[in-house]
Amino acid sequence: MSEEKNYDDVSQYRLDPERTEELLRTGGECTFIWANKAGHPIGVIMAYVYKDGKIWLTSAKQRVRVPAIRRDGRSSIVITSKGTAMGGGKTVTLKGHTIIHDDNPEVKAWYYPMLAKGVAGREGDEGNEFSSGLIPDLFVKFLDTPDRVIMEFTPEMMIPFDGDKMAQGTAEAYAKFAAEAAAENE
Repeated sequence: MSEEKNYDDVSQYRLDPERTEELLRTGGECTFIWANKAGHPIGVIMAYVYKDGKIWLTSAKQRVRVPAIRRDGRSSIVITSKGTAMGGGKTVTLKGHTIIHDDNPEVKAWYYPMLAKGVAGREGDEGNEFSSGLIPDLFVKFLDTPDRVIMEFTPEMMIPFDGDKMAQGTAEAYAKFAAEAAAENE
């Protein structure tokens, strides 16, 4: 007798490693989550760059996330495929630590151009008033201010999820459920 699948167990619907990598490379926007002094989680949507297995972000120093991360670097990031060529329903949730780079010319030299290229050139953002007409070289100069920091997030745990796999699995379970219900009503 075959073992019955539990379709409520979403751990079986993991995004394949190559698709996870694709989402990390192409998402461009994430929810960055940290804890305030009371330990309450707070998150904001931020543009990011994925490089060498890390997520890189930028913020003005006065944003509350910066002193919070200086106090406690534990943080999380959620990336969704919504709005990408991958279609919706795929996510990667990351748990890790973030450090702050206050004024690191080496990091600025590669990070700002990569971020500017991504923000200015992201497909599907034509209607975005922030990115429309943005010139990457000017955006680099716009970013490089004394009050800006770069945040380096290092993942320690990853939860990849593939909604397409879940849709297929739950459709199979529903079809079986419907067939059994119909047989009972005969």
